[in-house]
Amino acid sequence: MAGRHFDKVVVITGASSGIGRATALEFARQGAAVVLAARRHAALHEVAEDCIEAGGRAMVVPTDVRDQEQMNRLAERAIEVFGGIDVWVNNAGVIAFGRFEETPQDVFEEVMRTNFFGTANGCRAVLPHFLERGEGTVINVASLASIVGQRYAAAYAASKFAVRGFSETLRQELVEDPGIQVCTVLPGPIDTPLWQHGANYTGRAVKAMTPLRPPEEVAEAILRLAENPRPELFVGAAGRSAALPHVVAPALADRMLAHRMDRDMFDNRPAHDTSGGVLEAMPDYREASGGWMERAAAQAPQGRVEGRRALCWTNVALFLLPIGLMSRLPAHVWERRAWEGSRVRPSAS
Repeated sequence: MAGRHFDKVVVITGASSGIGRATALEFARQGAAVVLAARRHAALHEVAEDCIEAGGRAMVVPTDVRDQEQMNRLAERAIEVFGGIDVWVNNAGVIAFGRFEETPQDVFEEVMRTNFFGTANGCRAVLPHFLERGEGTVINVASLASIVGQRYAAAYAASKFAVRGFSETLRQELVEDPGIQVCTVLPGPIDTPLWQHGANYTGRAVKAMTPLRPPEEVAEAILRLAENPRPELFVGAAGRSAALPHVVAPALADRMLAHRMDRDMFDNRPAHDTSGGVLEAMPDYREASGGWMERAAAQAPQGRVEGRRALCWTNVALFLLPIGLMSRLPAHVWERRAWEGSRVRPSAS
């Protein structure tokens, strides 16, 4: 954005694609030095070249966030080369799709190790440096799934709930250190390769849920937090909207959201079981975008952009509508109607 300049050192995990790649480029455009961490060496070097072309400085430190020693080394390298760290973005994340009982234990545990323990490892690596300096900002990437559960993604939702609770606890522990900020960003569904990288044990091909937002919106939100820290920041209207029904009528909200997942998260074709990029990094899908918004635009009738936008808002409105009508009809009536209207599940053939 014109007129901005962010001459700071920023460490970003999960920087090889998706939100991490978009965030690295956003900071580089503002003049920051970015330290890029992920498991994929070649992809990181591609991001570094783009960041340098964008006007920033960049350094690549291949890192597995599940390993505390590697995370400590990431912090040490950033300090050695750039003299210190101003912002640390814990962004690395993976997802596994499938019912809890059908998801292999090792895959479930690696989702938790990457998303939650990776965040804790990052904080453990950088907080001593921030405490010594008396200042610094940690930005933890949580999710809408840290506010409400997500059917077929138990490990992911559990890990993101943990990230949000961990971040809140750190803020309490650091109240006597006002120069150190812990922020949490909560995106809704984002058009990234997360969906392609996901493990899948559902028997069906997974697609990105709607309404989608581009990863650049999350990158811009992270930049805003780095400039003006605040405890939490939603990206997109979906997060704010989804939280209310779970406070007002949690049983009904759970049922309706579960059936929406069935309708919106799968293509109507089968898929083989795969661990995706959970256990080992995948070489493919290195861009910030996962191409899902382009796919949706190509499938929609020409000239119906506004209609698609209206449909997104209609989905949100339909999710909230029963709450407003609950005072007129008993809750069990709405639960029965929601159930009966959602019995048909996508076929795997």
